[in-house]
Amino acid sequence: MYVSKTADNLKDGIKNMMEVAKADYVKWSVKSDGSQSPYAQEQIQKWDSNTKITEGKKYIKVVQENGVFCFVMKEDEGRFKKGDILKAAGWAKPALNSPRGNVLTGDYQIQWTGPLYLK
Repeated sequence: MYVSKTADNLKDGIKNMMEVAKADYVKWSVKSDGSQSPYAQEQIQKWDSNTKITEGKKYIKVVQENGVFCFVMKEDEGRFKKGDILKAAGWAKPALNSPRGNVLTGDYQIQWTGPLYLK
C-alpha cells in the first residue's frame, strides 16, 4: 500500500507507516466472501500492541511481534537521510544497500510484511 502522508518527526512518521502496514494486513486477511478468520481478527486487534520501537545510537528498530519490521535512520549519515526506511539484514542491523522510503517525506510503498524495494 502507498504511504503519502508526511510527518514532522520520526515518531509520527513511524506511526503513519505502521497504520498503512496494518491497513494492508486488514486488506490481505479478508476472504473472498468478505469475512475474516478469528485468527486474523485477533491479529488485527493485537497489531498495535505487537509493535515495539527501540532506539539505538544510529537507528530506530521497529519490531512487529517477534520479527524486525524495519530500521529507520535517526540522523543523516553518509548517503542516508534522517527518516530513511531500511530493511533488516538481521535482528541487530539493517541492510545498507538502499533506503525503501522515508517516514518524514512519505511517497513510498509498504506491506504488512515490511518495506518494499524502491523502483
